[in-house]
Amino acid sequence: MQDTYVAAPGRYDHKDYFRSGRSGLVLPRISLGYWHNFGDTAPLERQREVTRRAFDLGITYFDLANNYGPPYGSAERNFGQIFRQDFRPYRDEMIIASKAGFDMWPGPYGEWPSRKNMLASLDQSLQRLGLDYVDIFYAHRPDPRIPIEETAGALATAYQQGKALYVGISNYYTPAEVDEVVRALSAWNIPLTINQLRYSMLDRRIENGVIDRLDQVGSGIALFSPLEQGLLTDRYLHGIPEDSRAAVGHFLTGDKITEAYLHSARKLNALAQERGQSLAQMALAWAVKDPRVTTAIIGASSVAQLEANVAALNNGKFTAEELTEIDAAIGIPIQR
Repeated sequence: MQDTYVAAPGRYDHKDYFRSGRSGLVLPRISLGYWHNFGDTAPLERQREVTRRAFDLGITYFDLANNYGPPYGSAERNFGQIFRQDFRPYRDEMIIASKAGFDMWPGPYGEWPSRKNMLASLDQSLQRLGLDYVDIFYAHRPDPRIPIEETAGALATAYQQGKALYVGISNYYTPAEVDEVVRALSAWNIPLTINQLRYSMLDRRIENGVIDRLDQVGSGIALFSPLEQGLLTDRYLHGIPEDSRAAVGHFLTGDKITEAYLHSARKLNALAQERGQSLAQMALAWAVKDPRVTTAIIGASSVAQLEANVAALNNGKFTAEELTEIDAAIGIPIQR
């Protein structure tokens, strides 16, 4: 690989960017997340190759959090090194996000979205990333013990200090939670730009009205785990590979690979083949079929995996019959 990175001149030719709600922020349909594969357990040079290729493919949104790794903090630190090596000339073309609220350091202030945790965490993240600001700063999860005014106030402080250009929330799954955040942020005249939620063929919880509510309040939606940690790929169709997440037991555990899952996954894989796609590609295309969804965040352990997933956008249309067959394969009622 060349030592001096020059971005591909045609990286924006496809122009596949969606507006985040009613904001001025547009994001690529597929974004790169650093939850897995970008900690100290993965070779830094491979991380650099994947990040370079992502940008060359028009991916401008890079999603991080304070505790991504492993170990905690290492994904931000590694991204910061890659940024200094390759991407400083392209800073104004990039959307870099971080989050705070999950466990990060010992003691009573090391997790949950208090003002103390949020603002201390943001300063730590900026130091690891080597940045003056992040483009999006998220409250990573709600805590009913902490007044929403306190969490929103911390986001507002980050926004007003110029340490975050936009503010968002993550894992706020009900319309009522969204309404509370929007109301609290309105005290500072700051809009909610985006809500990051888990969604996939196998996890439909946001079909509870929260998509409609986010659209009504003008917020975008970023999806994470659209491939369900690999369950919506062909990786487990014939058992559990020794080097897989399910074998290691890191977030995805082997007990998820049940006969019921295999029955559904094999049916879905057959449908994907009929569409000329891999199961992962069909799952990604399905996840972003709703135009109210701004972006889907994917991980990638290699350039080849990244390229294959981005190619999901080449066939993003579904017939009503295909959608019915997908729901039937999973064994859930039609929820459209």
